[in-house]
Amino acid sequence: MYEQQQRSDAGPQGVVEHGPLAGFTVGVTAARRAEELSVLLQRRGAAVLHAPALRIVPLADDGELLAATKELIEQVPDVVVATTAIGFRGWIEAADGWGLGEQLLERLGGVELLARGPKVKGAVRAAGLKEDWSPSSESMAEVLDRLLEEGVDGRRVAVQLHGEPLPGFVESLRVAGAEVVGVPVYRWMPPEDVSPLDRLLDAAVSRGLDAITFTSAPAAASLLSRAEQRGLLPELLAALSHDVLPACVGPVTALPLQSRGVDTVQPERFRLGPLVQLLCQELPSRARALPVAGYRVEIRGHAVLVDGCLKPVPPAGMSLLRALSRRPGWVVPRSDLLRALPGAGRDEHAVETAMARLRTALGAPKLIQTVVKRGYRLALDPAADAKYSDE
Repeated sequence: MYEQQQRSDAGPQGVVEHGPLAGFTVGVTAARRAEELSVLLQRRGAAVLHAPALRIVPLADDGELLAATKELIEQVPDVVVATTAIGFRGWIEAADGWGLGEQLLERLGGVELLARGPKVKGAVRAAGLKEDWSPSSESMAEVLDRLLEEGVDGRRVAVQLHGEPLPGFVESLRVAGAEVVGVPVYRWMPPEDVSPLDRLLDAAVSRGLDAITFTSAPAAASLLSRAEQRGLLPELLAALSHDVLPACVGPVTALPLQSRGVDTVQPERFRLGPLVQLLCQELPSRARALPVAGYRVEIRGHAVLVDGCLKPVPPAGMSLLRALSRRPGWVVPRSDLLRALPGAGRDEHAVETAMARLRTALGAPKLIQTVVKRGYRLALDPAADAKYSDE
C-alpha cells in the first residue's frame, strides 16, 4: 500500500522546506525491518510503496534447522560461522524451544566461532559465548580469507545461512578440503498474498516508481520471478535499467539483478541508513532541472520543484510535463501529448484539461506556452533555448 508522507513545513519567512526525497516514490521489498526503512525514507520526504517480496518461515517450524542442530550436537564441528544477528539469536531461541538450547551452547562454546561483523558479535555475546574473531568490514569475503589462511583441509565447518545459499563461500571451502554443514536458520518463501507485490511490479513497469530498494537477495529474486510469471520480466528489466533505480543494501543482495544484466547502486556500508543516504544523493542528481520563464524547474517523480518550492502534480500532468521536457523549448503537438497521456483515448480535449490542471499545480502558468493551432512548449529561458536548440 502507498504510504505517502510529504514532510513540507513552513520555515523562516514562509520558505517551504522539504526533504531531499520529496517528489520521489520509492518501492520497499523488505519483509524484515520494512517499517524502519519506510520511516527513514518518509522522513526525507519520499512517498513509499511497500510490498514484501517474501515471507520468513518461523524458525521453530523449520524441520531442516532442527535436523541440522541435532547433527551439530552429535557431531561437533571444528568451526562455526555466524552470519546474521537475527539468525543467530533465532537459532538459539529455536533450540531452547526444542529442549536443545543448553546442549547447543555447550557445543558452540568449545569450537572456533567466527562472527561476521559487530551486530553478530553482539548476538553471540548475548548468548553467553565469545567469538574467536570478527572482521571489521562485515564481509564474508574477509571471513573466507581468514579460514583459507588458517587451512580448512579435513576440518568440519558449520555455516549459518542467512536466508539464501552462499555458493561462492561454501564452494571455496569445499575446494580447499573442508566438510561444510549449512545451518538454515530461517527460510524465505513467496508472500502468501502477492497482490501488493503485483502493485509494486505494475508501478515499476509503468514508471510510477523512481527507485526500488532491496535488502536481501531472495527479495530481488522473488520480484524477478513474479515478473516472469506474469510475462512482465522484459518490461521490468527495461525499467530497472533505465528509469527505476535499483538500490541494494550490499553486493550479495545485488547478485540476482546483476545476473540479469541490471546495474545497481550500493552504499559503502551495508546498512539501511547509508542505503537511504545513497538514495538522497542519487535521485535528486537524476532529476532534470531546466531554466524556464525565469524559474528553475526540477522535474521529479510525482512532483516538481519550482525555485525550490515543492509542487505536487497529478499523474496526467507529470506525463505531459515529461513529454514537453524531452524537447525543451520546442513545440510539442497536441497529438503527441495525447499519446503521452495514460488512457486518454482519442479526444484532444483531454490534453487541454490535463494541461489546465498542470498549470494550476505548478502555480506559474507562464512556464508552459500555448502555441495556437500547433501545441504547447516549455517557455525555456533565451540563453538555454539556444543551447537546447543545438542538441
